[in-house]
Amino acid sequence: MSTSPTTTPTPTQPDAGWRQKHLLDVDALSLDEIQLVMRTTDAMKEVLSRPIAKVPALRGTNVTILFYEASTRTRVSFEVAAKNLSADVVNIAASTSSVTKGESLVDTIRTVEALGADMIVMRHGTSGAPYLAAEVFSGSILNGGDGWHAHPSQALLDLYTMRAHLGDVRGKKVVILGDILHSRVARSNLWSLTASGADLWLCAPSTLLRGFDAWAGRWAGGGAPGHAGFHVTSDVDAALRDADVVMALRLQRERMDAGLLPSLREYSARFGLTRERLAGARPDALVMHPGPMNEGVEIAPDVAILDRSVITEQVTNGVAVRMALLYLLAGGHPEAVTNA
Repeated sequence: MSTSPTTTPTPTQPDAGWRQKHLLDVDALSLDEIQLVMRTTDAMKEVLSRPIAKVPALRGTNVTILFYEASTRTRVSFEVAAKNLSADVVNIAASTSSVTKGESLVDTIRTVEALGADMIVMRHGTSGAPYLAAEVFSGSILNGGDGWHAHPSQALLDLYTMRAHLGDVRGKKVVILGDILHSRVARSNLWSLTASGADLWLCAPSTLLRGFDAWAGRWAGGGAPGHAGFHVTSDVDAALRDADVVMALRLQRERMDAGLLPSLREYSARFGLTRERLAGARPDALVMHPGPMNEGVEIAPDVAILDRSVITEQVTNGVAVRMALLYLLAGGHPEAVTNA
C-alpha cells in the first residue's frame, strides 16, 4: 500500500445505512456512512453518560486487539469501547507473541480466528497490513493505524470533536500543522474533512510535504464538486490566518530519515504552535492534537492547556466513536442503543 497520495480524494456516492464489513480507511465510507458514524457516536455518548456505562450490544462477540506497535490511546480506548458493549476482549502485543519467533501476519490472523475472534482491531507498522489481514480473516478488521497510511478511527473522532463545537464543519478552515509526511492521521483526516466540506490546510516544512503539493494541485485542477478547498503550504501565518481549528502533529522521529530537518530547535522556532502564532487564528479556534504530544516541540505547553484546547476531549470522544464503529460493524443500529 502506497504511503504517498496518488489520487484526488472524491467521496463515494451516499448510501443508505452501513455497508462495510471492515474499516480499513475512511476513503471507503460514503458521506452518509460518515454521518451514520456521527449519529451512532451520539448514542454511545448517551450510554457513557449513564451511571453504568455498559450495554449488552456485543455480548457473545469476541474482539481481539492485535497491536504490532506501541500505543496507549488507541489500544486502551478500543478495549474500553469493546468492554462497554459487553464484548469478550483479548489483547495481543506482537512483542510477546509468536511473531517474535518468526510467525507471519497471515499465520497470526489465522491462529487468532481459530481461537474464536469475530473482530480484530489491528495496528501494524507496515502500510497496507490490515488489507492483507482482511483478505484472510472471515470476520471484521478495524484498522487501528498502519504505517504512514491510515488511522480511520482517529480521523472520525477528530471530526466528531470538531462537530461538537462547530456544528457543521462545511466551510470551516481546518489547519493540520506538523509532520504531514509521516502522519497516517493527516492522511485519514484529509479524506474525512474534505468529504465533510471543510477548507483543509496542511502546513509543514517543504521536506515534510512531499507528494501532498502535487495532490493539492490535482485537487485544484479536478476538484471534488461541492467541496471546499485543499491547500498545502509552508507559510505558517497564511495557514493559521482566521483558522477555525488548528491541529498540531507530533514529529515522528522514529520514522524520519536524516536530513529532513535542520534541528528540533529550528523546527520548533519556525513551526511550533505558540500563543503568538495562534493569535492569527479566530479567537475561539479549537486546538487539537492526536497525541502523544511533544510539548515544547510541535506545541507549546501553555497552548496545550488553553480553554479552547480539546485534546483531552478527543481522547474521551475516542471511546464513543470506537464503540460506534464496533457496533456498526456488528450490524447494529443507532436507535437500538439508546433503548438498551
